[in-house]
Amino acid sequence: MKKLFKYLGGLLLVLVLLASAFFVHVWYFKPYDINLFFGRTALQFALQSPELLSSVRVLEKFGMDGHNAELDDASMASGDEMFKNIMAAHETLKSYQDEDLDSADKMSKDVMLSLLDIVVEGERFRFHNYPVNQLFGVQNGFPSFMESTHQINNFGDAEDYVSRLNKVGIKFDQVLEGLKHRENLGILPPQFVVTKVLEEMRNFVATPAEENILFAALARKMEEAKLKQGDQQQIAEQAKSAIEQTVYPAYQRLIDYFVALDTKVSDNHGVWNLPDGEAFYALAMRFFTTTDYTPDYIHQFGLQEVERIQAEILGILETEGWDVSGGFTQSIENMTINPRFYYPDNKEGREQILDDYKTMLVDIERQMSSHFHDYPEATIDVQRIPEFKEKTSPGAYYQGPAMDGSRPGVFYANLHDIKATPKYGMKTLAYHEGIPGHHYQIAIQRELEDMPFFRKMIPFTAYSEGWALYAERVAYEMGMLPDPYDNIGRLQAELFRAVRLVVDTGIHAKRWSREQAIEYMLTHTGMAESDVVAEIERYFVMPGQALAYKVGMTKILELREKAKNTLGNKYDIRDFHRVVLNNGAVPLNILEQLVDQYIKEKS
Repeated sequence: MKKLFKYLGGLLLVLVLLASAFFVHVWYFKPYDINLFFGRTALQFALQSPELLSSVRVLEKFGMDGHNAELDDASMASGDEMFKNIMAAHETLKSYQDEDLDSADKMSKDVMLSLLDIVVEGERFRFHNYPVNQLFGVQNGFPSFMESTHQINNFGDAEDYVSRLNKVGIKFDQVLEGLKHRENLGILPPQFVVTKVLEEMRNFVATPAEENILFAALARKMEEAKLKQGDQQQIAEQAKSAIEQTVYPAYQRLIDYFVALDTKVSDNHGVWNLPDGEAFYALAMRFFTTTDYTPDYIHQFGLQEVERIQAEILGILETEGWDVSGGFTQSIENMTINPRFYYPDNKEGREQILDDYKTMLVDIERQMSSHFHDYPEATIDVQRIPEFKEKTSPGAYYQGPAMDGSRPGVFYANLHDIKATPKYGMKTLAYHEGIPGHHYQIAIQRELEDMPFFRKMIPFTAYSEGWALYAERVAYEMGMLPDPYDNIGRLQAELFRAVRLVVDTGIHAKRWSREQAIEYMLTHTGMAESDVVAEIERYFVMPGQALAYKVGMTKILELREKAKNTLGNKYDIRDFHRVVLNNGAVPLNILEQLVDQYIKEKS
């Protein structure tokens, strides 16, 4: 028996050593199998972001949760290391020969390469951005992350929450380091950015600690987790101290910097005003649209689409008995001022909006089988955008579900201005952010089997936003918008994306002013002014991103028409949707390859 145990112990040691040698080889050298490379690369980058790990929750089921006490490293040194790793991954990926790969692995290689190619090319524009702005940045991203993502299920999770509060000062100082470097490079934000982030941060620190969203979210989470009252009190006292002694002073240092910056900026220019701004915008356009379209082409396409969609809206209004002789702007304004289309401007009205969104999503989910084969397991919730950042946030946004099923997808609705939520636009917004839009697409992507992990997470804006805009059209085709005014809401949403093509290229390539862009969008959409201002200012800080929606939708519709015309009676829209959705987010040229292959197989 001793000999047997000795033999087994020796065998176990050999296996451990072999496993260790395999791990070392895979981790530090080129893996022999490209799927090991995909896994290693995804893990290496994920491990550098504890906040991402807390969001996707793939390690917790293995008992690994130390990342939940940490924040991302926002230092310039960390950025240097990240780009170094990207360059290395790029070179390794290119070394895998196409002829050695099967079709699935070749597709994954092409998907990753399409992203890494442009990131490597864009390394010289690494600092061409505004990391603290009215939409996103540590000043609102950190509280939102803690409120929406950091889970508390036990006392240790609550301790991790406080740990993160105590590390805010380090992260904010790292961000400040990057801001000062950008200033030295001549990369300064538009003036309105400075004004709005100062207002946001001043309001944040003016709130007593016990009323701050960081404290309130912690208290609510601990109560929901049913922690012992003594433990809750202990953690609450630690959190209050951290907010007052670490969080607020960190914000104040950022406030002081922006106060000084306010004397150095006075204009609201597009990125053409940055060093080599024209080349940067061209790259941003390629990144977000995954095409080589020029600013002039997109601008002209946008103008044509604006004219077409406006004519369709006017036709519906005329059919419904409205006087449209005054043209689009006057006609749409006459409709939008009608009080029948709005909820009461009070707490009850806002609660009713959220309830109605939920009902709309339940209703369409019951009808999905007519156009879709596949359904995600992840559920969706509808919540109000946190009030502390509502004023400068977009009309809505979506947050994907946790991969372990512990958190649903969330459709966040902006309820700051009740006039920005007309009843006739709500269904389309629910379909865009929820079902069959973002929630449907992202949840299916994250639940894909036999797919490299990076492809479950990788974002391609033209694909994802193109799908969500296309989903609005599909919902209409499913019969979910029988009311003509709801259809006007759908067309307004598409018109809005067409106008974006005009104003984004106008701001960054044709040197439009902020006011000129606001005026154009107001005149051509009929949107609430508060929404228009927030949108235009969004385009200033996210150049090129707004182009992705209409470009992506147009490509999906083109591919659908191609499949329909080629396949004839063999065409089934549910098959088409399966092809588009069940390969995850991909560049538009790869999406075309997938559809072409589907057509070939069905023919």
